[in-house]
Amino acid sequence: MDCKKDANSKGCPCTYEPCPRKGVCCDCVAYHRENGELPGCFFSRGAERSYDRSIAAFIRDQKGLT
Repeated sequence: MDCKKDANSKGCPCTYEPCPRKGVCCDCVAYHRENGELPGCFFSRGAERSYDRSIAAFIRDQKGLT
């Protein structure tokens, strides 16, 4: 399977620009999972900008509490 980094990068909502994993979704998910977090693309735009990738932040975001 070929990585679709260029296509993924175009639609990636993550605002952390120096990230070396941007567009390489498998690396991004593995990195955040290893740190007990979720990738930025799981969050709303407003919540993503906080860079709080915790599961608690995700739940707050989904409940509209951010």
